[in-house]
Amino acid sequence: MRSILVCLAVLVSMSPLGLAQQLQPAADTATHPEVLLWPSGAPGALGTEDSDKPELTVYLPITPNPTKTGIVVAPGGGYQHLSMEKEGSAIAHWLNDRGVAAFVLRYRLGPRYHHPVELGDAQRAIRLVRAHAAEYGISEDHIGMWGFSAGGHLTATAGTHFDAGDSGATDPIQQKSSRPDFLILSYPVITMFDPSVHQGSKRNLLGDNPDPGLVSSMSDETQVTPQTPPTFLFATTDDKTVPVANSVMFYEALVRAGVPVEMHMFQHGAHGAGLAPANPQLSVWPDLLIKWMRERGYAAPTP
Repeated sequence: MRSILVCLAVLVSMSPLGLAQQLQPAADTATHPEVLLWPSGAPGALGTEDSDKPELTVYLPITPNPTKTGIVVAPGGGYQHLSMEKEGSAIAHWLNDRGVAAFVLRYRLGPRYHHPVELGDAQRAIRLVRAHAAEYGISEDHIGMWGFSAGGHLTATAGTHFDAGDSGATDPIQQKSSRPDFLILSYPVITMFDPSVHQGSKRNLLGDNPDPGLVSSMSDETQVTPQTPPTFLFATTDDKTVPVANSVMFYEALVRAGVPVEMHMFQHGAHGAGLAPANPQLSVWPDLLIKWMRERGYAAPTP
């Protein structure tokens, strides 16, 4: 009897239905497609592993998107790993619940990859979302970027190092601007200068002995201009990992340049809090963010 059952199980697994079940993609992948930034291979790729293939995971809201806003989300991780859940998928679901489309970016990392690879991935992500805005139900001029920690540095860099696109490019994606329309920075790395630099992010992004000019260029507080996008900043004063001075320096630079900016500092809170749902002191910060987004037309008003 046991041998008969085993044979039946084998037959089921080999049947078309059994094979189809084996070949089904994971539910999250089916619901939230993954889009390679460069389907034919990323420029400067050092291999063919997943880590050599930057991509976006697409999260579209179920309900209509009245403000037609989309946000590229850059998880943190010191430019060495990525916090893809707390600072990726959790953020995307939070945005979707508020009618905003989200695109979680998996960018290439150090020490295998150094600048300008990471910035190139971010710029390509913004261009790609802009090029396909109509398909995603969003507007080309309502595309922001939200970054955490080192992902915050990548976001601030995208907001201070951008171009209008190459109108003569054969690739339609490259024709689009790489400038985000707004920035959201959560406990970001900003500077590459002592004493406030996060040394791990600097080393992974720039290498062990970077040129002083590159250090200055990648210290985003020195790169702010009146064209830098409007920005929302969130950080905690006693962050032991990334000094709060990073956020303060960027805020001050934005104010000097006349860029609209809002900053919220909390006295206590560990680095890497994400949306901080279990922290009564910090859990209010996303409410301040959505209020800011609504005031600027990037999220629907409260019913």
